Amino acid sequence: MKFGEKLKDLRKGKGINQTALAKEIGVSLRTVISYETGKSYPKKREIYSKIAEYFNIDINYLLTEDEEFITNAEEKYGSRGARQAAELVAEIGGLFAGGELSEADKDAVMRSLQQAYWDAKEDNVKYTPKKYRK
Repeated sequence: MKFGEKLKDLRKGKGINQTALAKEIGVSLRTVISYETGKSYPKKREIYSKIAEYFNIDINYLLTEDEEFITNAEEKYGSRGARQAAELVAEIGGLFAGGELSEADKDAVMRSLQQAYWDAKEDNVKYTPKKYRK
């Protein structure tokens, strides 16, 4: 389930409208509509935190696999790892443009490539000079 669908389900489950949600999390109505239709995602992690806090859920529930991958890369390898992961996700997304793969197949390809990223990072540790290893 994508972020927008999750947000819409949470909002409807709580019985509030988009305007009330926008006010609660400190964004515009247009922004909430964009989130729910899948046209945009929160750019700042604090918005995810506000949404999770408002609905009393774990923030990880809101993250898509791609966002979670980027966040994990940042935690493990810093800003450079996050940038590399974001570039990988963007490039992989371009592979699917205009294609005829099912969503399940796209997810499988994405997971495989993300696993290849993690494997490559682990393999490259042996080539990192000792003074730069943690």
